[in-house]
Amino acid sequence: MRFRIEQRTEPSASMRVAAPVVATVLTLLVGSAMFAVLGYDPLSTLQAFFIAPLNSMNGLSELLLKASPLILIGCGLAVGFRANVWNIGAEGQLIIGAIAACGVGLFYPDPESPLLLPLMVLAGACAGMLWAAIPAFLRARMNTNEILVTLMLTYIATLFLSWLVHGPWRDPAGFNYPQTALLPAAAMFEPFDYSYRLNPSIFITGVAVLVMWLFTDRSFLGYKMSVGGAAPLAARYAGFRESAAVWTGLLAGGAAAGIAGMAELSGPLGQLSPQISPGYGFAAIIVAFIGRLNAFGIVLGGLLMSLLFLGGETVQLTLGLSSSLTRVFQGILLFFLLAADFFIFYRIRLIPEHA
Repeated sequence: MRFRIEQRTEPSASMRVAAPVVATVLTLLVGSAMFAVLGYDPLSTLQAFFIAPLNSMNGLSELLLKASPLILIGCGLAVGFRANVWNIGAEGQLIIGAIAACGVGLFYPDPESPLLLPLMVLAGACAGMLWAAIPAFLRARMNTNEILVTLMLTYIATLFLSWLVHGPWRDPAGFNYPQTALLPAAAMFEPFDYSYRLNPSIFITGVAVLVMWLFTDRSFLGYKMSVGGAAPLAARYAGFRESAAVWTGLLAGGAAAGIAGMAELSGPLGQLSPQISPGYGFAAIIVAFIGRLNAFGIVLGGLLMSLLFLGGETVQLTLGLSSSLTRVFQGILLFFLLAADFFIFYRIRLIPEHA
């Protein structure tokens, strides 16, 4: 007896929608078993991880605050993913966007100008796009693998950030900490309520969700990119240029990540440091697939992933567990999501040896 993997002729549309729910449930079950093995009561630990963070107004505001960059980046990445353009370097594009925005905020001649915040948004978007343009050029002209290039550029961006905050941009009044000076007030998003950190940058994410939906579901270019991802040969026969999809997908992801970096800088942080992101660029990849590369599905995926970040912080404070549990849950969730997708598009058949 042997096994053979066969592609399904008609993948189930209902199962594609249900796959994120199934993957989430399986993640919770595996998480419960993991907590039990570690000697913790699974129910109370899951309650601390997934319910306790939402028991206060501060928890709800933090949920939206952390979900905002995840949703924003996820929408940008999904544009490329629909065309099989795999931007894995959103974390680096976020960092570069934050660096560019910080440069404008710190060195703009008029620190009280009302133009400062819009200029920082523009700088973040342009920097993210320029960083994403490197793998776009290499893929379109030299047929390099954008997965490797975008990933390697993330390490370069991280090291460049470290050099800046340890060197030329380090705050001389910062007690030797690797961080820049605080941004001026005109370069900050003012919170809705000073008791919480939630700020108007969430409206940028709301606009991004609407723009992504209009582009992917209501525009001809979005349709061409989807066709190119689903049936490359048919798209090429119809005259759809692959290079256009590469440039569009990577630049959209870069712009979204760059703006997300700027929003983190001008929102909850207020200055540049090596900890500008807790891994939003990588987590947003999972968010995009949880949302099935659909704008409104990505919103739900972003809220779920934000809850994982919050839950990791909560169990670290209340139970003394490592905050790395957040990444463990992210990995388990991605594993089950990919497994579900595999069985949606393929099946395993048992073949007799004599066949």
